[in-house]
Amino acid sequence: MTHYLDHAATTPMLPAAVEALAEQASRPGNASSLHGSGRAARAVVEESRERIAEESRERIAAVLGARPSEVVFTSGGTEADNLAVKGTYAARRAADPSRSRLVVSGIEHHAVLDPVEFLVEHGAEVSWLEPDRCGHISVDDLRRALAENSDDAALISVMWANNEVGTIQPVAELAALAREHGVPFHTDAVQAVAHLPVRFDDSGADLMTVSGHKVGGPLGVGALLARRDARLVPLLHGGGQERQVRSGTLDVPGIRSFAVALEETVAVRDVEAKRVMGLRDRLLEGAVGLGLGITVSGCWSPGDGTRRLPGNAHLLVPGCEGDSLLYLLDAAGVECSTGSACQAGVPQPSHVLLAMGHSEADARGALRLSLGHTSTEADVDAFLAALPGVVERARRAGGLL
Repeated sequence: MTHYLDHAATTPMLPAAVEALAEQASRPGNASSLHGSGRAARAVVEESRERIAEESRERIAAVLGARPSEVVFTSGGTEADNLAVKGTYAARRAADPSRSRLVVSGIEHHAVLDPVEFLVEHGAEVSWLEPDRCGHISVDDLRRALAENSDDAALISVMWANNEVGTIQPVAELAALAREHGVPFHTDAVQAVAHLPVRFDDSGADLMTVSGHKVGGPLGVGALLARRDARLVPLLHGGGQERQVRSGTLDVPGIRSFAVALEETVAVRDVEAKRVMGLRDRLLEGAVGLGLGITVSGCWSPGDGTRRLPGNAHLLVPGCEGDSLLYLLDAAGVECSTGSACQAGVPQPSHVLLAMGHSEADARGALRLSLGHTSTEADVDAFLAALPGVVERARRAGGLL
């Protein structure tokens, strides 16, 4: 039996979302005949697709506290982050060439970090907001970064909740400060939407990224929520289907499935967050209590879902390599993630943990376990039962026993 503890990577699709996807995917997307009947069929198909897409846009907007016109559909979180960062930077530079600086947290997902680095290679400057030991970004640090010179800032980007250690950021306070200085604020809310009361209108953000496969929807669909006065230069050119800032035929089956999953997830979010948090706390308490020197990265208090995502459990296992732990746990039927990224085939320690002040050696022994709607007590039991033997074998492989 497999125990899936990697919901932060992708959470399994909800049955209602699967049903919605299958229903829409079974409908023809084009009617290619050129005779009268063919043209009539094509008109019916396209009208139906447009109606479904707009209904789904309205449903997503209602759940997230946005206007339908503020929902720009994308192929997922990565494209939405790229559009927010690159598109805003280009628009701001075009309006005012002195706007050449990006203010970004040092613990962003690579979907934000890599576009920032790309822009730096092409002349942009960046001010990094580094986290404390818990992974929190300070409002005072942002204030200092803007006090130096806010006139050259093109964009501020701080994620709502971290994908590795689960730290929740003070988005509303950060966004309010950004607005005081007239700088657009973007937040990647991909990890937050399924677990926290995320509302675009209350956040104060100008741009917000969401993704379907983190809320029980399908892969390959997401959205950038962009206020109506947000200025964006498009990355893709073609039909200009989405407010003239994103081109491409809409994935109507994916969009409908995304909307259904988002509605269902948010409807039970508070109850589900409490349930999942109980599992998380038992997992963390059990792992720390094994006497193996395991510690929790980031701040954690049992029963607290305000500073850390309810379903996030991030562990540091001394004397082990994360990839060894991952493979051994996988062999024991437990699926999870490490805290490192693989670049050019070489495992690298997590940039998030390094930014939080952990050593490379500690960062290499990281495990991320993330719980979601399919998680059970049995999943936690299986992990805790397998962990002592896995740690012993990993340490032997590393020559520490």
